[in-house]
Amino acid sequence: MAVPSDENEFLHELEIEVEAEVIQVESSCPEDAAALPVTDWLFDPADAEREEIGLRGLLAAVEVLEDDLRPGDPAN
Repeated sequence: MAVPSDENEFLHELEIEVEAEVIQVESSCPEDAAALPVTDWLFDPADAEREEIGLRGLLAAVEVLEDDLRPGDPAN
């Protein structure tokens, strides 16, 4: 099955964007923020952790879709 390059390109760009978001959330160090008094929080560490979990799930889904759409894959 031939896959339009636009779809492959979209998935690749989405993967890059999601990876950048994961890096940003990781760099916020929610575990360090949780050690501070609540009045010093710039963000809720639990929200940052939930966001990272969601982004990692999205990243995994994009990677599966990319694998499924690779031309020349014997499964296709």
